Amino acid sequence: MASVLTVDDSPSIRQAIKIALSAAGHDVVEAGDGAEGVAKANGGSFALIITDLNMPVMDGLTMIRTLRAQPAHAGVPILFLTTESDDGVKAEAKAAGATGWVTKPFQPDQLVRIVSKVLAA
Repeated sequence: MASVLTVDDSPSIRQAIKIALSAAGHDVVEAGDGAEGVAKANGGSFALIITDLNMPVMDGLTMIRTLRAQPAHAGVPILFLTTESDDGVKAEAKAAGATGWVTKPFQPDQLVRIVSKVLAA
């Protein structure tokens, strides 16, 4: 299926994403913060990036802005997966280039459905 980069400072969240998406046939690569996410995105080819918002080193908004400034990543869908539910933060994420938003905690089947929908668009 698709190659997906998941960026989150929580190993358990990354593992939950990997289990859910791998079971659906996707290849999942993990990064622990935005800086590592940018490095892995630049070193590979991904159909989708899923990122947390609040992370050390580089947060998700900065990571999205960094990736969107690069032509190679301008069209790659990026989903935020975070506990934040504030409308202002959502608007800021959308302005930065986020494709969509998934609130933690998430159900694995819900995540798979959203990923499938985004990849089909």
